Amino acid sequence: MLLLFLEYPQKVFSVENLYESVWGESFVYTSGNTVMVHIRRLRKKIEVDPQKPKLILTVWGKGYQFGE
Repeated sequence: MLLLFLEYPQKVFSVENLYESVWGESFVYTSGNTVMVHIRRLRKKIEVDPQKPKLILTVWGKGYQFGE
């Protein structure tokens, strides 16, 4: 997931797009939790303050992006 973010900086990825790109499977409703857990774990590893992320940003209603 991090590699995908780094390859396409500034691009907003939907939860569905992230899941299908990383896991190579069709997205189903419950797959959204998988993406959120991995985003949280990535933030814990790379953010100075995971509660106030500056690298992996949430774009409300759209998904996630790396940087602004």
